[in-house]
Amino acid sequence: MTQAHGVLEIGPGIGALTVELAARAGKVVAVELDRALLPLLADNLSKCPNAAVVAGDILKTDLRSLVSERFQGLKPVVCANLPYNITTPVLTSLIEARCFEDITVMVQREVARRICAAAGSPDYGAFSVYAQYYTVPEILFEVPPDCFYPVPKITSAVLRMTPRKSPPVKPRDEAFFFRTVRAAFSLRRKTLLNALSSSFAGQIPKEVLKEKIACRFPGDIRGERLDLSGFAALSDALWSYLHDQ
Repeated sequence: MTQAHGVLEIGPGIGALTVELAARAGKVVAVELDRALLPLLADNLSKCPNAAVVAGDILKTDLRSLVSERFQGLKPVVCANLPYNITTPVLTSLIEARCFEDITVMVQREVARRICAAAGSPDYGAFSVYAQYYTVPEILFEVPPDCFYPVPKITSAVLRMTPRKSPPVKPRDEAFFFRTVRAAFSLRRKTLLNALSSSFAGQIPKEVLKEKIACRFPGDIRGERLDLSGFAALSDALWSYLHDQ
């Protein structure tokens, strides 16, 4: 991180991380929901002229507008200790904003593992596919509970997600691709055929689903075995059936 970067921080608390970011970046904008912390933040950041606090809910913030207004001439990145109860929706918002060069966050270790999980592993799921479609995620290091006070019952991890310039696969219809992914994971204990049959009931006959699956995969395969290429091929086949008739 250099003076060329503009950093978005989420949930700065009392500003401990904010101060460190301000010492390294060109500008820091911290979004804080708890208004009771604002006076303390103002005091702690009084010697950081390049740090600003925005009172508000990050999930209701227009991120593209914030970046455009606050980080002109700077490379926008995210660095934050995310509130663990809203990790997934916050990461989704950051990814969908498509205006950050890098997203580095501390999250619960299990969440980081799910995001980075490979196809076929127990942690792999629909959000793994989503995150890996739009970004290249990697766990930088783990943070044990005794690094915090009071000591939590969970281990944390610092996760970097580098947005891709373009997805690694190109499905015919992106929205339908993700619909297929969600359908495949809707019944994790069931086969891919049964999961899709439940989700596409009334639209695609089970016999057709069975045929489309069998053309590419074992008949008893489960959704978590498909990587991004597999999901793209499957969603394209199903999309074609629905639109080429």
